[in-house]
Amino acid sequence: MLSEQDPLLANNVPIGTYHPATPTDKRSPCPMINTLANHGYLPRTGTSITASQMKLALRETGISTSLGAIFVNTVYNIHTDSTTPLPSANVFTRIWTVLCHPYTLLARFGMRRPGQVDISGQAVLDLDQLALPGAVEHDISLTRRDHAEKQGNCTKQDDLIDTVIASSTDGKVITREDFAALRRRRIAVQKAENQGCVYGGLQHEMACGEIALILGVFGDGNVVKREYVEVFLKEERLPSEEGWVKRWWWTLGLVEVKWIGSRVKKMIGLQI
Repeated sequence: MLSEQDPLLANNVPIGTYHPATPTDKRSPCPMINTLANHGYLPRTGTSITASQMKLALRETGISTSLGAIFVNTVYNIHTDSTTPLPSANVFTRIWTVLCHPYTLLARFGMRRPGQVDISGQAVLDLDQLALPGAVEHDISLTRRDHAEKQGNCTKQDDLIDTVIASSTDGKVITREDFAALRRRRIAVQKAENQGCVYGGLQHEMACGEIALILGVFGDGNVVKREYVEVFLKEERLPSEEGWVKRWWWTLGLVEVKWIGSRVKKMIGLQI
């Protein structure tokens, strides 16, 4: 009899149906991306995922096509270390390159290895590559430890998730204020635990954006049901059984995420 964790069983699960990752599946530090793989909107193995597959999957969360494209087109760049000098080229060549391929401006956030393509020549990524430090992944996550710590930055940490769930003031919903207070505490605790952590203005901006995504995808931008967050973070599952329905009247775009994130950032109140 096959167990729930058997890869053979997972391969036969219909797209859209939840099945937890098996021990051989690859997963990322991002609960949202992992959730999409657990539902089969991305290959359940977490390997050789094309950009078009990633963009299509993100639509299942109610995120706008343009917001999904910004994320996908960025991470599918070839990774360039931010300390690596730019290649020699005259100014006209550089301008032409940017005009033809505007996402090259974000190359330092790219996560793909040189030559990483499938048999048809399409660019692909494995989900565990999203754990590459210094790109989109950052220290002081709400649900993961830092890259330099023994737990690593890819595996969800139950104690941190429990702290997120417990941040609800009334036990029913988690508000923007709850998330802001949680983020403020998390920064203080993690800096004490890992004094070498890297957390500056860019990382803080991304962290506030991640909170905005949770509030925008699963809530109304102001509050989100505690139950939804618990299912999403603990099981990495869409909380459809609990009543969540993805947006259909309008999608979550960059402007809204930026606005929610800026509110959270202001509530945190730290100068980073």
